[in-house]
Amino acid sequence: MPTLYAIASSAAMAPHILLREIGAPFDLVLLDREKAEHKQPAYLALNPHGRAPTLVDGDLVLYEAAAICLHLADANPGAGLVPPVGAPERSELYKWLIYLTNTVQADMMLYFYPERFAEGAAAQASVKAMAESRLSDQFDGLDRALAGRDWMLASGYSALDPYLFMLCRWTRFMACPARERLHLGPYLARVLERPAVRAAFAAEGLSDPYY
Repeated sequence: MPTLYAIASSAAMAPHILLREIGAPFDLVLLDREKAEHKQPAYLALNPHGRAPTLVDGDLVLYEAAAICLHLADANPGAGLVPPVGAPERSELYKWLIYLTNTVQADMMLYFYPERFAEGAAAQASVKAMAESRLSDQFDGLDRALAGRDWMLASGYSALDPYLFMLCRWTRFMACPARERLHLGPYLARVLERPAVRAAFAAEGLSDPYY
């Protein structure tokens, strides 16, 4: 039975939702960020980077949320969370997932942790403002991509959607949150209606505003 090590409302949210979509038994271990449980020796033995999530699935120990999402979707083909290998929409999923993790999520780190990238209050404020501007453009593009469809892939709900939902959630207190866009707003409401998403929020102890 797989075990997901997670921190509430972190990058573990997307694989957590996918595990609930799959419906097979799994263990959820919630790490306490305030107690720095993700920096303790027992956890670092699994993930030397000291970040969440980490998935232990038999002999496989996997970290990086996007990699975990792909693994879970591939390992559970009956759940229908990823198009078949070789299908054009499989390549579309790769494109968008890599964009989300390499571009959008990277700018999220600049926005939330500017002190890691610049010294001094003024420089950090500049880093944060520039990241927010880029994120606004990125979510505008994602909004356009959703025009005329219910999910990110035309074939239906996939491993891509919990990942996008997670990143949109992180914008909820920004000046221009994702929910205020024409297509992203209804899309986020559709994702939130899924029982697996509701169950993940309940398990992580999270409340409104969800996004």
